Amino acid sequence: MNNTVKTNYPALYTLIVVFFFWGFIAAGNNIFIPFCKDYFHLDQFQSQLIDFAFYTAYYIGALILFALSNVKGKDLVTFWGYKRSIVYGLLFSTIGAVAMILAVEANVYYGMLIGLFTVALGFSLQQTAANPFAILLGDEKTGASRVNLGGGINSLGTTIGPLVVAFALFGTTAAVTDNQIKTLSLDKVVLLYVFVGLLFIAAAALFYFSKKLPEGKSTEPIEKAPKALNILVLMTILLLICFSFVFSTYKETTEVIDKTSLENTRVLWLSFAFLVIVLGLLFAYKKASVKPEGWGAMKYPQLVLGMLAIFMYVGVEVGIGSNLGELLKSPEFGGLSSSEIAPYISMYWGSMMIGRWAGAVSAFNLTKNKQLVLTIILPIIAFGIILTANTLAAYNMSHFYASIVCVFIQIALIIITKNTPAKTLLAFSVFGIVALLIGLNTTGTLAVYALLCGGLACSIMWPAIYNLSLMGLGKYTAQGSAFLVMMILGGGIIPPIQGKIADIIGVHSSYIVSLICFIYLLIFAFVVIRILKKQQITIE
Repeated sequence: MNNTVKTNYPALYTLIVVFFFWGFIAAGNNIFIPFCKDYFHLDQFQSQLIDFAFYTAYYIGALILFALSNVKGKDLVTFWGYKRSIVYGLLFSTIGAVAMILAVEANVYYGMLIGLFTVALGFSLQQTAANPFAILLGDEKTGASRVNLGGGINSLGTTIGPLVVAFALFGTTAAVTDNQIKTLSLDKVVLLYVFVGLLFIAAAALFYFSKKLPEGKSTEPIEKAPKALNILVLMTILLLICFSFVFSTYKETTEVIDKTSLENTRVLWLSFAFLVIVLGLLFAYKKASVKPEGWGAMKYPQLVLGMLAIFMYVGVEVGIGSNLGELLKSPEFGGLSSSEIAPYISMYWGSMMIGRWAGAVSAFNLTKNKQLVLTIILPIIAFGIILTANTLAAYNMSHFYASIVCVFIQIALIIITKNTPAKTLLAFSVFGIVALLIGLNTTGTLAVYALLCGGLACSIMWPAIYNLSLMGLGKYTAQGSAFLVMMILGGGIIPPIQGKIADIIGVHSSYIVSLICFIYLLIFAFVVIRILKKQQITIE
């Protein structure tokens, strides 16, 4: 008797569209950042508030869900059902698209931030439901392949997003000077978000009206974690205080201000914000190790340190790309205008696709020889897709051809580590550290290639950190997963910190922040191996 569950392909294809949205909008933000800096006369920190608004929404959304679930004693996403949760998330993102349209029409930068925050708030709910929903759409044994397929499509979105957003902003693929940018019309941006909003509604309708989709509901009670909720709420309040002080320094004033003193004050408060996360999680780590009751999944040290690792990982992944546009404006890095950076952003985020396609090979039941061949071929195909997409968009990509060497380095590391979480995180943390050291100590093409290697290093770190952090959690796995999603907050905190440091010491030197993030990831790789071995958990 054949008990194999058939995959619901129509639902899977619809779900994949949602994965595409996440990547498309997130990577497109890296084009918005340098554009808005010129268009609205901002400093680097203010332009990085695009990341702050977008990625902080993931944290706030996940925290609200956790708090409500903790109060009710049941997981809201499974109570609503994965299907309905995704519909709610898509509709929330539609509201964000409408807010973006209104803000662009009114030409108000902070209105755009509210729009992006609302779009990402919907993404937070979608992402919480989408991965388990993908597993539910077929045989559980092949669930990982469906999740990896979604990740591959997400990366395709990150490759195409910068190109589409650049065209919407500049109206051409030809160079536009920064002075010309200040006089551009934003009509095409309105059309872009009208189109995106309609796609959100269409996807929501497909999910809602499809009778073949499983609801994915569960009414099982969850174990409450009041101590974990308390520390997260306290961290959130302290973060709001820190950023409120920074924002207050940007109010218009007629007083004569000591610029150096003001910038130092801003850096100080942003440093406090960073320490709130680091010290808050370390406090939870220490307290939970003494008395685990009430901490839920946070009583596991691998999870708490993994939360900090995800925070650093997303921070470095977003920070490198978000500040790359400003770096490329420097004379020693090409002296490009904001309209000329799209292929670099596309290549950076496309490097995520290169790594993830290679990393996804092990999810399929193939012979070792076939896996080896695909591990070599798929990254090269992904690299070709990036070049082709940009060439079709009328960009000259000849200066990127030599970066295939970086791709081969990544392929070699994947083969050596055999895609095992601990070895992968160790090897790619070292890869990222070496890349940033080269990037910080050189200029021109070599430095740009090195920073692109930072993207290759990040590309397959997420699943490695995710797996190591959740090992041995048992019934707390779902809650631990939600905590990890919260730490996407790193993309909202670390890039603005790097942006403010760039305002003081220059954008090139500000990449020291990215280097520090990679160093922590290397430390986490060593520490988590020891923690899991003490718990007698087989790592590989």
